[in-house]
Amino acid sequence: YQMLLLLLLVASCAAIPQNLQGKMFTFPEQTNTAHVRLTTSRQNFNAVTVCFRFFTDLSREYSLFSLAVPSVYNGFLFYKSLNSFDVCVRNTCPKFEGLDFKLNKWHSVCGTWEAASGLAQLWLNGQPSSRKPASKSNINGSIIIALGQDQDSHGGAFDAKQSFVGMMSDLHMWDYRLSPCEIREYATEFGYAKGNVLNWNSLEFQTTGTVLIENNLKNCQ
Repeated sequence: YQMLLLLLLVASCAAIPQNLQGKMFTFPEQTNTAHVRLTTSRQNFNAVTVCFRFFTDLSREYSLFSLAVPSVYNGFLFYKSLNSFDVCVRNTCPKFEGLDFKLNKWHSVCGTWEAASGLAQLWLNGQPSSRKPASKSNINGSIIIALGQDQDSHGGAFDAKQSFVGMMSDLHMWDYRLSPCEIREYATEFGYAKGNVLNWNSLEFQTTGTVLIENNLKNCQ
């Protein structure tokens, strides 16, 4: 009986992957607490692609996806500045400007990076930016990933003025650089390969504060 109770306790504490197809995370208010923490056992990357879709009316700066390791808080970061998107890799943050970004509209965004070239690139709605220098060193260490906040320490030090307010869905992460054709398939939602590190259809996560899981606005049912 004691062994059964222990097994039940262990099972209840473990994060169970959820299929979020047709769902979205809603971040309804500015806060220095509300975020989604994603779980991965991976601790070393020499290449990364992260894709997701989001909707917001924010005109200030905000963080969307923040991956931190103990030695580098901006391990892999999507940050929307006033006039650009920043994709930070190991604290190097190239700015991608002149993209066709509008408020109150769903956008598909992908960021790619590989250590071999050291170059990062941003794709907005299937359209590429220039490729820009970031880092030639691997991202490694104990990884913490937060959606909706910017980690200024490993797992914390959030600033409400950098928090995301809006909706987010269809997040995937790969340990390689997706090809242009694969990214365009993601942007058009047509038969794209799911992430092999983070997969929206089998996502381990924990929410903190007011973050809602709702039916995606794009669905009619």
